[in-house]
Amino acid sequence: MRHDPQNMATVGAVDLCYDAFGDRGRPTLLLIMGLGQQLIHWPEDFCRQLAAEGFRVVRFDNRDAGRSTHLPGRRYTLEDMAEDTVGLLDALAVDSAHVVGASLGGMIAQTMAIRHPGRVRSLASLMSTTGRRGVGRTSIRVFRHMLTRPPRTEQDAIERRVRVFASVGSTGFDQDLDELRRVTAYAFRRDHSAREGRRRQHRAVRAAGDRTEALRQVTAPSVVVHGTKDPMCHSSGGRATAEAIPGARLVLVPGMGHDLPPGAWPQLIHAIASNAARTDTPDAPDRGAGP
Repeated sequence: MRHDPQNMATVGAVDLCYDAFGDRGRPTLLLIMGLGQQLIHWPEDFCRQLAAEGFRVVRFDNRDAGRSTHLPGRRYTLEDMAEDTVGLLDALAVDSAHVVGASLGGMIAQTMAIRHPGRVRSLASLMSTTGRRGVGRTSIRVFRHMLTRPPRTEQDAIERRVRVFASVGSTGFDQDLDELRRVTAYAFRRDHSAREGRRRQHRAVRAAGDRTEALRQVTAPSVVVHGTKDPMCHSSGGRATAEAIPGARLVLVPGMGHDLPPGAWPQLIHAIASNAARTDTPDAPDRGAGP
């Protein structure tokens, strides 16, 4: 049975909705989702499989997404979103975490590793980029989905999501359309104003600079994972990220697009867990990590 995340943590001026999987005494692995996406877009079964690797897995809604605070009329930066994430660790009494970010979440995770190196035990940047112009480009065919009117009903949202993932999803793996529809309906119920929040998050991405030079200072063990068939963020973004971070491993997943297809989970989980094992700091139990 799927559970309904309701846990809230107050972080500065925002409340962040989160939930967790696994033993409280395990080291925390923090999952940061992408543009306009919610914590539920980290599949529960994926989270449970990560937890089985020996982690306390925490996923959460970024500001302006899901059940976390929405900020109409506000402008903010990737740095602000990274500070939210550090504040969530504070609220959960977690000194440092293995940090995993997908797409926009990868940008936030990179920013955390740059600005707060002591809080990031290891870094996994998935399907993301450095902010450097010319790398990680979005395919022109994807843009047409961004220009459509917002869904007015749950069924509209489902139909749109299926169309989007026909363009951005993995071509080398099977898609579970029933699960895609279920999660889309759930996301629509959790956040009716997702489009406006996504626009504000996108503004933060556009305002961000090139992180390439700053990434050269990252000391956390790092892995960069990218699909070879990602039309939303070309794999050149992943290559550039891995080149920028000293000692980073690059894992290219053949046939993976801009999603988390179950067929790719073994590769993703192995990449994340084996990278976490590279840390020089022993994984001491955290003081607390959620409910």
